[in-house]
Amino acid sequence: MKEKAPRNRTLSCSEEELKQFSQSLIHLDGSANIGAITDKIIHQDFFQCARFLPGSFVDLLIIDPPYNLTKNYNGHLFASKKAGDYIAWFESVIVSLLHILKPTATIYVCSDWQTSNLIFPILDRLFCVRNRITWEREKGRGAKSNWKNNTEDIWFCTVSDDYYFDVHAVKLKRRVLAPYRTKDGRPKDWNESENGHYRLTHPSNIWSDITIPFWSMPENTDHPTQKPEKLIAKLVLASSRPNEFVLDPFVGSGTTAVVAKKLGRRFAGIEMNREYCCWAQKRLSGADLNTGIQGYADGVFWERNSLNEQPKKARKELLS
Repeated sequence: MKEKAPRNRTLSCSEEELKQFSQSLIHLDGSANIGAITDKIIHQDFFQCARFLPGSFVDLLIIDPPYNLTKNYNGHLFASKKAGDYIAWFESVIVSLLHILKPTATIYVCSDWQTSNLIFPILDRLFCVRNRITWEREKGRGAKSNWKNNTEDIWFCTVSDDYYFDVHAVKLKRRVLAPYRTKDGRPKDWNESENGHYRLTHPSNIWSDITIPFWSMPENTDHPTQKPEKLIAKLVLASSRPNEFVLDPFVGSGTTAVVAKKLGRRFAGIEMNREYCCWAQKRLSGADLNTGIQGYADGVFWERNSLNEQPKKARKELLS
């Protein structure tokens, strides 16, 4: 294993750990009940196991499929396709998952701006599309002859008009720069503290408070398209209750599973790459000791890096 820089906390697995964590993975060869897959990572190609999943058991489905880009996922190459071929591939994914959804289920689908154009008609035909979230993915090099792509989309869909959404669980804590006061001098729609003035705001569909995992963060892995725990936490808290079931059919290095565990939800994840599965298992084992989520504390989401600006004592109290 390549030696890391002193502050590099990127998670990986030794050969011994790969053997150890592989023992916790499961494989579906026939119809499975909910108990068999609860809190498990399924090491299998999605299309091989989707038909074996139970019916009508998922409360929240988070799909982060390969976008229509050529990308190497640790030896598994996903090649960019012609638009029609990608549409057919994506629709086959969605159709394979329809039977697992409860009538009250919520679905979030990640995409980039180009892939969004291809998948929206499918989502619009099969589900109730509620919104498109656009989040700032400020990472990577700039383009020389184009605007740098630094946003991605998340489509918010539901099976029906009967669905769960908790707006209070996902409010954003913003610093107030010009605070208004009532005539008698009290704060107007904001809280005053010795550590600054803040207001809890309703979440919009533009997210600029997300930090992409990087090498000094313990949640970071070498997965090329890893989503931040904070981002997934917003989806889980907004659209599921404690102990409800969250499924991610392209779980990668395990972010959705880890966040679901930290927030008290049942989960299952599907991933075809063995090493990614083992990274997920290692992260899940660490979640027993550390339930914290970067940028989320005291029951609210904080603006990017603002929690770190709090005095050390106050920050410790918030995270405890």
